[in-house]
Amino acid sequence: MNRFVDRLLAVLLLAIGLLCFTRVYFALGGEGAGEGFASVRLALVGAAGVCSALAALLFWAGLLPGRSTQDPKVPLFGRGAETQPAGRSRLRKIFVVIPFLAVLALVADQLGPWLRQPQDAGKSLTAEQPAPSTPKGEDVASAEPVQPPAPASPSEVALAPPASPPEAAPAPPPQTVAPLPQAPPPQPTQADGHREPVVWLAVAPDGHSILSASTDRTIKLWDIDGKRLIRTLGVHKDMARTALFLPDGARALTAGDDGEIVLRQLSDGAVLHVFSSGQNGGVNKLAISPDGKRAVSGHDTGRVIVWDIEKGSVLHVMPGHDWSISGIAVSPDGTRAISGSIEGTLKLWDIDTGKQLRSWHGHERGPYGVVFMADGRHLITGSGDYTIKLWDLDVGREVRRLDGHSGTVYALALSTDGKRLLSGSLDGTARLWDVETGNETALFDSRSGPVYAVAFAADGTVLTGGYDRTIRDWPAGGGDAVALFPGAPE
Repeated sequence: MNRFVDRLLAVLLLAIGLLCFTRVYFALGGEGAGEGFASVRLALVGAAGVCSALAALLFWAGLLPGRSTQDPKVPLFGRGAETQPAGRSRLRKIFVVIPFLAVLALVADQLGPWLRQPQDAGKSLTAEQPAPSTPKGEDVASAEPVQPPAPASPSEVALAPPASPPEAAPAPPPQTVAPLPQAPPPQPTQADGHREPVVWLAVAPDGHSILSASTDRTIKLWDIDGKRLIRTLGVHKDMARTALFLPDGARALTAGDDGEIVLRQLSDGAVLHVFSSGQNGGVNKLAISPDGKRAVSGHDTGRVIVWDIEKGSVLHVMPGHDWSISGIAVSPDGTRAISGSIEGTLKLWDIDTGKQLRSWHGHERGPYGVVFMADGRHLITGSGDYTIKLWDLDVGREVRRLDGHSGTVYALALSTDGKRLLSGSLDGTARLWDVETGNETALFDSRSGPVYAVAFAADGTVLTGGYDRTIRDWPAGGGDAVALFPGAPE
């Protein structure tokens, strides 16, 4: 009889073990693995299955007899009893109880409260979180104009402000019903406008016209008074970077990533001469001496070149930088030039001899806007580290720092009286500063993307160009802008 009971228990325990193993199998192989079946409960059910299978084996083999299997002739008391097998009744009870606990675990697993979860509990959070923005350029970090979808050159990429560390989410407020925000009004367009971001602006010596350069490779000449396009002055083979009036007001120098510096006639756009940088790479920035006789160019190979505009020849090639050039300026007396590279190094050069006069690490990232002050002894730089710095060139020391931008300071312009500084930034704003005090006096918010180009109009108003392809005119004291020359329709 006892043998029959053990065999019956063995069959029952084997069935329980199979149920446990089946539950584990589907939990590991099904779509809900790791969600509807928690790891702790999985381990418990698996262990119960092992115990059930082991108990079934032991009961079937008759290896777990109880005290009732002893010979009835064996004495229950006295010395004889002490020498008889005591049986395995406690172990027998354990192997019977554990599998039945497994049954309870299976029932709890199916009916437990952990199954009642929100319907979207298994959804991925990836789609709910914004993808990180992203910038050999910003490397050490540079910033380039962004044209749809990616205008930056291979050596430079637009800098996004560093991501803030995640914070614990506050408790959600009570939900209310609110109207949806209205869509921003459509931007004005004109058929002959730039088709991609405007990255350079320059005002003519007489103040009546401006030059613009764009990542769409074109150089355009605009009539400010008549608010019209005079002509597309020229087209580069690659992104156009710089367009500068010569002092005579009749010619212009333009440059771009194709490595060419082109001397053009303003009256009809005729090409007068082409300066080719050859193996020195694309022209990132260009500056002209006040007398219009020399030009200094900065290249993506890190080289700085001095050109003789009148003779159409190269005077010096200075290979002092290890990184791509981000900024160039020529002193008011035309004897010195400053160059900045994307890793933050600034170098002062003697234009006549091509010798380096001074070198220092001025910024944590590239200085893009670079302008000399009227005395020639002080320099202002705007950088990818979001700062604007005033330098004493005699000692190479920082004199003042202007903070306010939350993105790369990409362009600088100094008013003719030297008292006001205009900055344009990838944070989408232009700002006006008092040079003497360092105070910000006006803010111009484009609300339409990075500002890549800034200039002062002859009447003192502020001109900006940027990602939205539009050249805007702002009141000097702040306020709303006028779309002076809108971009072309998309």
